Parts: sequence; C-alpha cells; structure tokens
Amino acid sequence: MNLNQLYLNSYLDNLICFEKKPHIAVGVSGGPDSMCITHLLNRWIKLKKGKLSALVFDHGIRNNSKEESLQVREMLTKILKTEAIIIKPNKNTLIKKNMSSARTNRFEGLINFCNKNNISHLFLGHHIDDNLETFLIRKINGSNLEGLGSIDKIAYYKNIQILRPLIEVNKTSILKYNQKNKINYLNDPSNTDVNYTRVKVRNFLKKKNIKKTVKEDFYNLKKQIPSYKKMIWELFLTILCDVKSHKIKIRFDKFIKFDRLIIEKHILLVLKYLNKNNLTKSSKINIFIDSLKNPNFKIFNLSGVIIEKKTNSLFFSLK
Repeated sequence: MNLNQLYLNSYLDNLICFEKKPHIAVGVSGGPDSMCITHLLNRWIKLKKGKLSALVFDHGIRNNSKEESLQVREMLTKILKTEAIIIKPNKNTLIKKNMSSARTNRFEGLINFCNKNNISHLFLGHHIDDNLETFLIRKINGSNLEGLGSIDKIAYYKNIQILRPLIEVNKTSILKYNQKNKINYLNDPSNTDVNYTRVKVRNFLKKKNIKKTVKEDFYNLKKQIPSYKKMIWELFLTILCDVKSHKIKIRFDKFIKFDRLIIEKHILLVLKYLNKNNLTKSSKINIFIDSLKNPNFKIFNLSGVIIEKKTNSLFFSLK
C-alpha cells in the first residue's frame, strides 16, 4: 500500500463524526508510527481549520524517560510546528516496570487528558503489524473470538472516540512515508528487548511465510466476528423480559442453560448497558456465575450492579 496524504484525507473525510473546526489529539511516543500519523494529521487538521494536540506520555519507567519526552516535544514543535504536551502518570497509579503496564498507563493518561480538555477524538498510530502481534499474543493466551479480533480501527472508551487510521497499513509503508517526508523519529530500546513477549512474537513473525499464514488466519477470523456478535444478541433477546434505564429483567431458567461463555457475554452486555464505563474482569464475572449456579442463590453485588433472583427472573439494577 502506498501511504500518502490522500489516503488519510479520504478516510477521515468519509467519517461523519467530526465537529466543525475539530479539536483532535494524537498520542506520540516519538517512534516512526506515531510521528507518521502526527505528520498526516497535522496537514489534515489545517485543511479543517481545527486544532491538533500532540500528547507525549512520560511513563517514567526508564532513567532517561524525561529526556526522551522533552526530545519528542522538541521534534514536534520544531519540525511539525505542532502543539506538544507532556503528560505524566497519576501519582496514585502504581506503575510496574513492564511493557504491558506502560501501555495501559499511557492509554489511560491520554484518555483522561482528552476528557479534561473536551477533546472527543484521540488518534493512535497502530498499524497492521501491531494487530498481527496482538492477535498472536491473545491466541497464545487463549483469548475468546472477540478478543482475537484484536485492535479496532474505531473504538469508544470513556466517551472518547479512538481512531487508528493506519491499522491496515504495514510498517514498511510507514517507514517509506517518513523517509520521503524527512520525518525524524526515535527508536524505543524496549522494541528490541527479547525479554518482552511482544518482541519475541515480532521476531517470530519475521520468519519466512509465518507472517503470511498468521495474516490469513487473522482476516478469516475477523470475518466470523459479526456473525458471532449477532448470535450473542439473538440469544439475549430470547431471555430478555424488561428493560428500564436503571434495571434489566431476564428469564433465569433459559439463561442458566446457556454455555458458560454465552452467559458471560450476556452479563457483560447488561453491565455495559447499566454502566457504559464498566470494566469488570472476566474472573469476577466467573465468580458470579459460580454463585448463580448454586440452588440457594439470592443476591450478588457485581461491580456496583445488584443482581437478584426472584422466582424465575433475574434482576440487574444499579446499586
């Protein structure tokens, strides 16, 4: 794929989700992917007469993290003439010195900044190679079908729209774009540290024919996800009795006979309906399912949602 400005402009202009003169944000690590998407967005936002905030997250897990963040900010302000803001993690947040925790804390930091500054759109520079790595890691960890779908092009989290326009673009195209447009970037040393699972997976995908096979497997699975989601909803409608803004009633006898994975998916649907920011872990839901299968089950508090059984009905309501 030939990555250019037309590619991004065409994609974004076809989305009916931006306000007039939009204020958008982009997460920038200083690597080739984030510098590329920032360069593209900087040109697009000027056409829209909007504003771009480039967010640099100083995770603080390496001795030179502060210097790296300042270097990235300087690159952005001098080369791209883009507003660059350095964000630091919440002092109350425990930061573990591993790649997964660093990614999570960075993402939460970017989301919190957007919410505090009334920015509705957050852009990230993920590409197809990132998606294949995520797919393989989740497959190794035994993820379910939806999880194997990996990174979405557009997602929503805590009222923020997350956009990844480069998710179908490969790394080679990004590097070629940077070279053509003389875009400088930093190389994160953790990207070559084989102590990290993602780096091991990345190296595995470089082997002959492996990447092609994994890519085919990934896209074949992606095709199945819409049908899978439709099935989940159709089954849910067979047990749904009543819906209110703060309460949902379902039929217990049919619900409890479903496969455990289906039960878990239905519980997630209800939790997200009652609280759109609900992030209840699978382990907690499975503890509830075990309790639910007990003949003496009466009531359970699952992440602030009260679940109560009355005769053949199961009621979910906010605490």
